[in-house]
Amino acid sequence: MSYTVSRVKWEQAAPLLKNVREQVFVYEWRIPKKIEFDRKDHFANHVLACHDKTQQPIGTGRILSSGEISRIAVLKRYRKDQVDRIILQKLFSIAQEMKLKEIFIYSPLETIDYFRENHFNTSGAVFMEAGMPKQKMTCLLNKATVAKYYLSH
Repeated sequence: MSYTVSRVKWEQAAPLLKNVREQVFVYEWRIPKKIEFDRKDHFANHVLACHDKTQQPIGTGRILSSGEISRIAVLKRYRKDQVDRIILQKLFSIAQEMKLKEIFIYSPLETIDYFRENHFNTSGAVFMEAGMPKQKMTCLLNKATVAKYYLSH
């Protein structure tokens, strides 16, 4: 199967982005809507992954001007296809366009070792977000590699 990831504006694509994020974060992960959708959405650079044949939205992610990558969500039935990989590649590309030197994520604890293997380093203390323990991880953009699979809230 093939997928296309496009950079989109929140104002035009919010219904599509919200649909994917609600299915993954609100319904599957049980994150309250008021936490999932924040005012940062209006300032972020968003990407939307669509199935090439059906044109249906299947994944999303965002990057802020601070270098924070977040809200990566892929519908469950497409996770085996590593759609997150092309979403991350697009987010890294946007980070390069923004001339960022460093990117960071707030990783669930169970994925820390994986990100360490991909040039991310832990930074600061473990904290709770939406009822989940997380750890900030940073990476110099020129060393960034694409994770095999993960969801990031």
